[in-house]
Amino acid sequence: MTAAADPTQTTSIVLVHGAWHGAWCWSRVLPLLRSAGVDSHAVTLTGVGERAHLMAPTIDLHTHIQDVIGLIAAEELQRVVLVGHSYAGMVITGVADRLQANHPGLLVHLVYLDAALPYPGDSWSSHHATETQQARIAASQPSGGLSFPPPDASLFGLSGADRDWVNRRQTPQPFHLYQQPLDFDAERVAAVPRTFIDCTQPALATIAPSRVRVRSEPGWNVVEMATGHDPMVSEPAALSQILLDIQRRA
Repeated sequence: MTAAADPTQTTSIVLVHGAWHGAWCWSRVLPLLRSAGVDSHAVTLTGVGERAHLMAPTIDLHTHIQDVIGLIAAEELQRVVLVGHSYAGMVITGVADRLQANHPGLLVHLVYLDAALPYPGDSWSSHHATETQQARIAASQPSGGLSFPPPDASLFGLSGADRDWVNRRQTPQPFHLYQQPLDFDAERVAAVPRTFIDCTQPALATIAPSRVRVRSEPGWNVVEMATGHDPMVSEPAALSQILLDIQRRA
């Protein structure tokens, strides 16, 4: 990566999946973005998806942050719209903090897709209900605290063939990063233009704090989608159009 992004270069889209998913979840979105002529990439985070065989107790937030930075570096991307779904709101926040410090201008927009929005020092679990935290701790016990299993995809508002498709592909999520705090410079991250895509029908309860925050804090562009938590599965065309609009304005 160069020291500073070249504004004459192509603006790429990088997609980062949420918990239990992998790059596979974007398979209905990537062709739409690419057919529109946009350079687009999807990363699979270590320990899930086709990289589930790499599950290890050493996997943490910094592993996943480096996964994304590694893709950007390997593809030599110059201007990036970075999209993080659900848990990956934690990841793209960490990526933004690091890249803004070392490669200012490389990230031109952050898209939080129905995603976690940490404050400095927060963990992914920080804004979850006590019952949710306890349930996930308990679910990690059979693996010795290594991982916790995915929920049924109906939780994401999916049904029928879509639900079955996601259920077949989900893999356990590394557990250590659930409670790991993320330290970052909030002002540095907030310097990147930001959009929050709010999936409202049905609205996932664990995302409620993010929905409140983006409507009460300056600097956010909020877009609503009348679909569930996995719009890349349930509404790929509508989601792709939103991302293309952001990319064109970036």
